[in-house]
Amino acid sequence: MTISGKEANAGSDTVRIGLLSTAHLHAGAYAGQLAALEGATLVGVADEDDNQGREFAADHDVDFLDADSLLERADGVIICSTNVDHHGWATRAAEAGVDVLSEKPLASDPDVAREIVDTCTEAGVHLGVAMPLRFSLPVLEAKDALENGTIGNLQMISGTNRGKMPGSWFVDPEASGGGAVMDHTVHIVDLVHWLTGERVSEVYAEVGTHFHDLEVEDVNLLSMTLTDGTQFSLDGSWSRPDSWDFWGDATVSLVGTDATVDVECFAQKTKFTEDGGDGSGVQSLYWGDDPNGGLVADFVDSIRNDHQPKITGSEGVEAVAVVEAAYESAERGEPVDVSY
Repeated sequence: MTISGKEANAGSDTVRIGLLSTAHLHAGAYAGQLAALEGATLVGVADEDDNQGREFAADHDVDFLDADSLLERADGVIICSTNVDHHGWATRAAEAGVDVLSEKPLASDPDVAREIVDTCTEAGVHLGVAMPLRFSLPVLEAKDALENGTIGNLQMISGTNRGKMPGSWFVDPEASGGGAVMDHTVHIVDLVHWLTGERVSEVYAEVGTHFHDLEVEDVNLLSMTLTDGTQFSLDGSWSRPDSWDFWGDATVSLVGTDATVDVECFAQKTKFTEDGGDGSGVQSLYWGDDPNGGLVADFVDSIRNDHQPKITGSEGVEAVAVVEAAYESAERGEPVDVSY
């Protein structure tokens, strides 16, 4: 009988985390957070791309392993693969009895996302989704303002998650399942759900490909209605040029009867100008809190203390359902109800 890493490590003070795939650009950030987090350690990396996996493992001074060997060592894994591969990696981890934190979106299709949730539930393992903006300090302050009544009755919400075009597999519809809608809708939709307690009930979407020569959309504007009737608009476009001083933004404006709260999740940065060389021009250096730290710490704590991560698999399914409705709306040219 095979014993999972989680079972073998029971009673240990150190939570052991593995990375399944390094395809996602956030993999390095998670490795860095684990290196800095007391009581946790990155025990290895498995990757469908041997060369990429070995290079990543060497850069972070950890072992490169086959997936089965990694799952025997780990208490939990962070899946950093292409969107289409989340299901396969999550299934392998669940069958090995190892807890899972999956990159967003949980899947590119709500039915597949539900299968991941069901598989983890049946296996008795925890499943979280990487939505780190809930751990942003400006967001936590906005949450307080909503809960203590500072803004009065919420009337409308506008959000942005605009960024540079990421390239690579993100623009391959077979690997990603879509473009900017797939990549950038889920973060702000999840954030608004967490802040307000409401879900998106209806979506009207305008999408297009205007900035780059791609097979997927790079522009999207979503007009949504929440379950309590609040209007919510979102620009999640890949509209920032490569020369932009920062990768992009993540903002939410909450308009109430008594006050408005504007949240900039990555406002804590300093601009500087470099003269000469390839990096010349205005750049921004981010110095503030890293929401990924809270995300990783929460996952580690969920393993140590046996509770679900703060962003659950079911909430990951809900975000993907909004994405599906947005694509359907864009195709039909009319508002679409979200099917949960």
